[in-house]
Amino acid sequence: MSRSWERMVQRNTKQVNQQRKKQGKESIYGTSSKAGAKSSADIFKGRNIVFPFVLVLLGIMFWVVGSIDEAKGSGILANWLGVVLYFLLAALLFFRRPFLKIDRARLSTIKFNRERFLSAAEIEKITLSRGMVAIKYKGKRKQWIFSKLINRYDTAAMGERLEQFAKNNNIELVHE
Repeated sequence: MSRSWERMVQRNTKQVNQQRKKQGKESIYGTSSKAGAKSSADIFKGRNIVFPFVLVLLGIMFWVVGSIDEAKGSGILANWLGVVLYFLLAALLFFRRPFLKIDRARLSTIKFNRERFLSAAEIEKITLSRGMVAIKYKGKRKQWIFSKLINRYDTAAMGERLEQFAKNNNIELVHE
C-alpha cells in the first residue's frame, strides 16, 4: 500500500476506535494497526545513572557551599532553590528511561527529549561489541551509541535482535 493510503486507513481506524470506545465496545484493528506494530516491535530499555548521579553530587556541593555562605545571610532562598532544582532534574533523568525500539523496518530512540526514528534505508552499518551497540547513519558522521556501562542496556539481547534486523534489511553488521 502507498503511504498516503496507509495514513488514511490509520486515521479512519483511529476515528472508528474512538467512536466504539464511547459506545463501550471493543476497538477494531485495521491492517496497519497499532496492535500489530506493538507485537512486532521489541523495546530495550536502559537506565540513566551517570548523569543523575553527577547532578546529585553538584546539588550536594552547592548545598555545602551555600551552608558555609549562609553565615553571611545572603542568597539563602536562591541557594535552596538551586539545590532542589538539581535534585529534581536528577530524579527526572533517572526515572525517564532511555530505550531502543526495533520495528520491522525502522529503529527509534529518545534523543534530546524527543523520539527519533531511523529507517533501515538510512542505516549504513551496525557495530556490535561486548558492552556497546553503535548504529551509524548513511553519509553522516553521526551514530547512535547504546552502552551497557553508561545506560545499563542489555546489549547481548539487543545485539541478537539487531542481527535479525540487519539480516532482514540487508545492513552491514560488524562484530568487534
